[in-house]
Amino acid sequence: MLGCVIHGAGDLRVAELPVPEPGPGEALVAVRYGGVCGSDLHYWRHGGVGDFRLREPMVLGHEVVGTVVSYGAGATGPAPGTAVAVHPATPCGRCPECADGRANVCRDTRYLGSAARFPHVQGGFAAQVAVAAEQLRALPDGLGLRRAALAEPLSVALHAVRRAGDVSGRHVLVTGAGPIGCLVVAAAKAAGAARVTVTDPLPRAREFAAAAGADALVRADDPADAGWPEEVDVAVEASGAAAGLDTCLRLVRRGGVVVQLGMLPPGQSPFAGNLLVSREIELRGAFRFDAEFDDALRLLAARAEFDELISAVVPVRKAEDAFALAADRSRSCKVLLDFAD
Repeated sequence: MLGCVIHGAGDLRVAELPVPEPGPGEALVAVRYGGVCGSDLHYWRHGGVGDFRLREPMVLGHEVVGTVVSYGAGATGPAPGTAVAVHPATPCGRCPECADGRANVCRDTRYLGSAARFPHVQGGFAAQVAVAAEQLRALPDGLGLRRAALAEPLSVALHAVRRAGDVSGRHVLVTGAGPIGCLVVAAAKAAGAARVTVTDPLPRAREFAAAAGADALVRADDPADAGWPEEVDVAVEASGAAAGLDTCLRLVRRGGVVVQLGMLPPGQSPFAGNLLVSREIELRGAFRFDAEFDDALRLLAARAEFDELISAVVPVRKAEDAFALAADRSRSCKVLLDFAD
């Protein structure tokens, strides 16, 4: 079977991999679609993401959907042939964070396609993958596999909005209109935000944000753009750039909340820390998600407009073309790999 293996910066290989056997408690899934994530692009371009660096070849991918093939000993779940999404995390369930209901920051979690630990956790960009049966989620009625591939990034967006607190009736700023930023727009609107303003330097990215439900679009690199708000109630930084965080801190109201969602470059990042003090701004991090995965599937089943955020579906044999397209935000939003061969 074919899989996508990253060996280092710029070294992505589509290779023949052995078909796995599901072990005790595991399910075997025939993967149909895999979404190319920003972290996958970072591994491809830079050999790491944030402070997580590649130390061995790794199968990429954590946004995967497909159908159940079989189960290993003692495992149960949706019947073979059922369409499923795969929750990419397996938290330990024992650490203080898990005990506190914050499994998304579990100190001993395993996450598909992540170099955060060594040996790395191999990902889901393969024609068949074996995962813990508890990671499977049967798709709700009316939700097809193609749109369901957005479940993981939408879960990230839902978690970020929840980290902001109650946004109903509020003005929300989102810096960065990549796939995650656009899904934050949709998540904020679903949570009752009265107005969502999105900043991005790229016209095509702003178009995708409009499709996701943004009320106002601002050219991020133009201080004279008439769309800039005087202030907002909540800001979500989704670009992963220090300039985006600076924008959030300067535009959020006194006593407002800024959520840092984008992964900033490795090492130290300067920011306007004095504003936290003088304006009593709350700066909160948002990392991955937990139960939001099930909420994301329900929201995807209810709203067909999410289809507009899927720019292309590319056969796995052309994975490098798919990565190049996904990296070009002037042309794409979410790019899916198709493992049907």
